[in-house]
Amino acid sequence: MELKDTTMLITGAGRGLGEALARQAAAAGARVVLLSRSERVREIARALRDEGRIAHAIVADVADKDAVFQAAGAAVALVGPIDVLVHNAATLGPSTLRPMLDTDCEDLEHALGVHVLGPFRWSKALLPSMLLRDRGALVHITSDAATTAYPTWGAYGTSKAAMEQLARSFAVELEGTNVRSFSVDPGEMDTDLHARAMPDADRATLASPAAVATRVLAMIAREALAPNGARLIASEVLS
Repeated sequence: MELKDTTMLITGAGRGLGEALARQAAAAGARVVLLSRSERVREIARALRDEGRIAHAIVADVADKDAVFQAAGAAVALVGPIDVLVHNAATLGPSTLRPMLDTDCEDLEHALGVHVLGPFRWSKALLPSMLLRDRGALVHITSDAATTAYPTWGAYGTSKAAMEQLARSFAVELEGTNVRSFSVDPGEMDTDLHARAMPDADRATLASPAAVATRVLAMIAREALAPNGARLIASEVLS
């Protein structure tokens, strides 16, 4: 899938990996829609347009059920039918991560809303058009916490594990089409999210969002790197 003229919606695009994906995809000629709860996406999209790129911003909560179909319709109106949907929005929950027994039910519900229900609803809104055009990709940004249990990361890891199962469930039902569903573990990155979770980490050891974005976009562009149903670790994929 050539990135040039591809339409792409990226959730969680206000900073970190989402912002890096949007900037690089737009630079490659894709028509991008940046979605985030943060007003900062408007600034990013405006800056990209000033560079001659095609970029638009939608401020919305990916977990807000009532906003999904309206926002999805707005995205299509802005750039046309979506070819690539990147489920990148993420939440850690409380700034100090808690053991499972101390985790509020509402915090787990919110993590599931962002990592599972949000991607499910957004896929329901945009996947039918991909199937009609027999072209597209659902990209799920996951974590090693989906496969390895870490103390105090239970709500995050549980919801990311469910996201991966969602990605696999879509994948088996997409067999025989030219639409893919796959997951990417970006590894530990130098982001605000990581800094809040692990403030004492040595930032020099962390991957840059820009480097990871380059690899993720290579997976989108080259099906051989990211076939339908794959779970990939970004650092192990040659860009």
